[in-house]
Amino acid sequence: MKKLKIAILDAATLGGDIDLSAFKKYGEVEIYEYTAARDVLSRSAGRDILITNKVPVGKDTIDSSPCLKLICVAATGANNIDIKYCREKGVAVANVAGYSTSSVVQHTFSMALYLIGSTRYYDDFVRNGEYSKSQIFSHTGRPFNEICSMKWGVIGLGAIGSGVAKVASAFGAAVSYYSTSGKNQSREYKSEGLEELLKTSDIISIHAPLNEKTKDLIRFQQLSMMKPTAIILNLGRGGIINEADLVRALDEKKIRAAGLDVMESEPPSPESRLFKVADLERLLITPHIAWTSVEARKRLVHEIALNIDFFLNGECRNRLDLK
Repeated sequence: MKKLKIAILDAATLGGDIDLSAFKKYGEVEIYEYTAARDVLSRSAGRDILITNKVPVGKDTIDSSPCLKLICVAATGANNIDIKYCREKGVAVANVAGYSTSSVVQHTFSMALYLIGSTRYYDDFVRNGEYSKSQIFSHTGRPFNEICSMKWGVIGLGAIGSGVAKVASAFGAAVSYYSTSGKNQSREYKSEGLEELLKTSDIISIHAPLNEKTKDLIRFQQLSMMKPTAIILNLGRGGIINEADLVRALDEKKIRAAGLDVMESEPPSPESRLFKVADLERLLITPHIAWTSVEARKRLVHEIALNIDFFLNGECRNRLDLK
């Protein structure tokens, strides 16, 4: 087999603890921790294969890379690739799906349990010395409820949403869902309209893609429909919940709390309105880490290598340019 030239454009997104040596069997591998827009052309030149998570690869890069045969997206979403132009120029594009389902499901419940149990408050209560001053052995300053007494609403019933529904059911919650595409249906769980789901759920978790149907799906009007004791979690994409409206809803106590693993801008500006919420206990933000378990990232690298193997064997595994 001809030795190929491969560039990994944003290896830092895969984590420094993940072994990338699997790609060396194909030939020469150049690993860049991060690639700025101004460097994409030069780092792609002469490469047969590009591996990118979020670095955009567009028309100019493709035109200046006549050797380019395959773009491997180290993610499920491929909106950073000009797939239509790749199709015109005969450049294959392959993504990876399903590698992070267990990781995202787990993080969903990590966030939910943190907020339901007022974990920040109780941890601070001990650390700031208040517990040491107590006359009793326990403290009930922030009452919490059991998930088995709650209704869990899932927005987006794909693989991740279905996984969350399964675990929520195991906790004993009543589960319903709203399909943003209308395509994903289930006989196990109750399908509801968005308004009904918002009004009746105690916990709502979002696991949908960002598109014309889901952009600003949850605004102040929708948040105001929710129970004042309800929690909403977004592990889909930033932009599904309007951030300005979310801060307003939290400050006006329209809902109890929110958890975000995704934001409209990533990373957010230091001036982001999210950092101005009045009560920090009501908002939990994690830096888009739900997908990043060690196991998920190892699966991701393994799947990328498989995509290369299949491509080199003339097979069409996970090819986006053929759709």
